[in-house]
Amino acid sequence: MNAALTLRRLGGAAASPVRAAASRARRTAGLAFGTALLALAIAPGAARAAKILVPMDLTQKNHLKAYGLAYWSLTQGSNVEWLLNYRGGSFLLEDAEFLRRRAVLLGVSVEDVGSGDEARIRNVIEVENMETVLLEKAPRVAIYTPPDKQPWDDAVTLALTYAEIPYDTVWNEEVLAGRLVEYDWLHLHHEDFTGQYGKFYATFHAAPWYQRQQTLYEKLAREAGFRKVSQHMSAVIEVIREYIVGGGFLFAMCSATDTYDIGIAARGIDIVGSVFDGDAPDPDCQERLDYSRCLAFRDFRLILDPLVYEFSDLDTSNYSVARGALADWFTLFEFSAKYDPIPTMLTQCHVGVVNGFLGQTTGFDKRLIKPGVTILAEVEGTDEAKYIHGKLGRGTWTFFGGHDPEDYQHAVGDPPTELSRHPNSPGYRLILNNILFPAARKKPQKT
Repeated sequence: MNAALTLRRLGGAAASPVRAAASRARRTAGLAFGTALLALAIAPGAARAAKILVPMDLTQKNHLKAYGLAYWSLTQGSNVEWLLNYRGGSFLLEDAEFLRRRAVLLGVSVEDVGSGDEARIRNVIEVENMETVLLEKAPRVAIYTPPDKQPWDDAVTLALTYAEIPYDTVWNEEVLAGRLVEYDWLHLHHEDFTGQYGKFYATFHAAPWYQRQQTLYEKLAREAGFRKVSQHMSAVIEVIREYIVGGGFLFAMCSATDTYDIGIAARGIDIVGSVFDGDAPDPDCQERLDYSRCLAFRDFRLILDPLVYEFSDLDTSNYSVARGALADWFTLFEFSAKYDPIPTMLTQCHVGVVNGFLGQTTGFDKRLIKPGVTILAEVEGTDEAKYIHGKLGRGTWTFFGGHDPEDYQHAVGDPPTELSRHPNSPGYRLILNNILFPAARKKPQKT
């Protein structure tokens, strides 16, 4: 990898929540300064604002809809600048009445910034661990969603809907038909790409919804020309891999992370038990896995028992369960904004320590992560990574463990999360960072 593109973290992982909080305080430097700017902007006789600042620190009333405002601004042909590490990753918009009206409708906090104040903000950004990134074009967004899933059963779908960011849905038929080229950014619903129906067999194999899903998936696989669901899924993930190589941006959560890599490694190998496809897995399936094809992971061991609700030893759910909700949190790394803008964009937040949340795949064993993968967040003092990122060809991928940032232990049949009750959710902010970073103008890395 080119040394200029090598990712550098500032001082490595934070050593404690206190240290992480102090680090975040440095990242959001300028709060008092920004308040002073606002006072100047509204003082009697003050000049008309040159720009509109959308603060993303603790003064913001609705962080999630602020992403929707930034996205909508791009669709209107208006420039948006992302001020990385400045007041929690604020946005700087052109001063336009239609943007102000939109902000009011969304309930998003904005501040006036005069031309002199803007110059002072840019001076602060120049000398601190901050950077200005111009967002150029609203990304075309697709969500890979099975036909039998409820829309509220996926955190990304919830986030986009609440932020009023438009998206299309695709599934296997559209993927195999070559439709992914129409989109800049693809999210994988918490799918099981191994063809084992989420390994829900032990608990739910007699449930009507499970039986309907199996019948539907088998029918669709046959119609697509495949004898097994696992073969159908294998073809799909190969196309998705080509999409990334060609310059696509992939984001996945929960079981769509590890099962994607398991499926990639097991191409042409039967790893599925007879309760799922009618025959036993290949006896040497573990030894035949090709880890070189994986995006993120290596050397993992499969869990073949169909009665065990786990795909491999990659997942760290058991550790999170042992800690419990009150002690489960993860820490965001701080990156050099000027040298490493992409991981900096992905970790923009108003806090440095985020409440953890479970999923079928809650986190990733760091010992099984490939060298060169960027760890964006970890559970301090453990071998658990929560949020990771990497490149493949001309594109990138990002994996985020867990199911729903505001529903600690989501269960089958649970009601939808009401994001109107969580407008400042740090976990959901991390999801929405991924929507905007494909819009960033790519410029040469500083050396």
